[in-house]
Amino acid sequence: MEFGNSLAHLGAGIGAGLAIIGVGAGIGRLAAAAMEGSARQPQVLGEIRTTMIIAAALIEGATLFALVVCVLLALKA
Repeated sequence: MEFGNSLAHLGAGIGAGLAIIGVGAGIGRLAAAAMEGSARQPQVLGEIRTTMIIAAALIEGATLFALVVCVLLALKA
């Protein structure tokens, strides 16, 4: 195995880990804000929930893109 290949695998692993940590923190903050908002204004719970689900899907989509880039980096020859 070449040294450059090892660095590619290391970079892919670090990138994937950072992406997962970021999405965990992002969705955690999103859920906390949604819970606080629904506690303050229970009458708009449906709108808050819908917005939260859309935002979580966008966050997960960006994370999936980051993970695909990491896999492509690890598999480069």
